Amino acid sequence: MATVDATNRTAAQTDTSSKAEKKTDTLGKDQFLKILLTQLQNQDPTNPLDDREFVTQLATFSSLEQQTNMNDSITKLNQLMSTFVAHQDPFTTYVGWIGKEVSGKLDDKEISGTVKSVKNIDNEYLLILEDGTKISPWDVTAVGEKTK
Repeated sequence: MATVDATNRTAAQTDTSSKAEKKTDTLGKDQFLKILLTQLQNQDPTNPLDDREFVTQLATFSSLEQQTNMNDSITKLNQLMSTFVAHQDPFTTYVGWIGKEVSGKLDDKEISGTVKSVKNIDNEYLLILEDGTKISPWDVTAVGEKTK
């Protein structure tokens, strides 16, 4: 019957795990299960893995699984939010400019004023300033708080 020296086994596992860390810097589910399975296969039959240690390792695996699932969910949520923001109607943005002071160019002339309202005429947005001037949001060069 072959015997395995615990010190050599630990050193080999440390060497293996340091190589894995260099590759991915994380311990995934598959790697964890391989280590656990190898540990169970190579344990000393006269001194098997303590129940508490086994339960601790299973709890660690469960925690890893939950963190992985949470990370996947957060990634999906982030993708959905990015899609939402990318497809958000610009009208919402322009309405936020009401009461703000804008500057821009209209017919090669610098103008500025406070946005009174926003209109959508034939799918073209126009900002209506307090003095009645109409300017396209594309011609706006700056948006800021109203100065008194």
